[in-house]
Amino acid sequence: MTSSRSEPALIAEQLRRAFEGDAWHGPALLELLQDVDAATAAARPLPDVHSIWELVLHVAVWDGAALHRLAGEKFQPEGTANFPLVPKPTPAAWRKAVAHAKRTHGALVKTVAALPESRLRERVPGKKYDFYHMLHGVAQHELYHAGQIAILKKARKN
Repeated sequence: MTSSRSEPALIAEQLRRAFEGDAWHGPALLELLQDVDAATAAARPLPDVHSIWELVLHVAVWDGAALHRLAGEKFQPEGTANFPLVPKPTPAAWRKAVAHAKRTHGALVKTVAALPESRLRERVPGKKYDFYHMLHGVAQHELYHAGQIAILKKARKN
């Protein structure tokens, strides 16, 4: 079966499913966050493992990194730019973190859906791979961290 949708539109749909929902494997990142409060998000139920909050901030960083790179910038977040520091864990700060992740992800999905197919084979600035590889990697990255969030939620309950 062939699709009349462009490859960028198909990739954008995979990004959306990984983050928002209707993913093949199970709950997407936002679905996992629906019942997470600020205390749970900031908790560290496993030693030497990032918190849910840190993971949400990190996912937003990499959605933003993809946007920077699509805009032609060399962009490589490191240190606290890669895993931003969690503010005082209040309900308002948690809502703000999730809202920021949603906005950044929404901008990425919209940008990717509008790409011409030719952009997918262009090399990412400063990298040895193309945008096709990077964008599939972003979806994989979000699913990887969604899995970690699912485990952290279970560990917190125990």
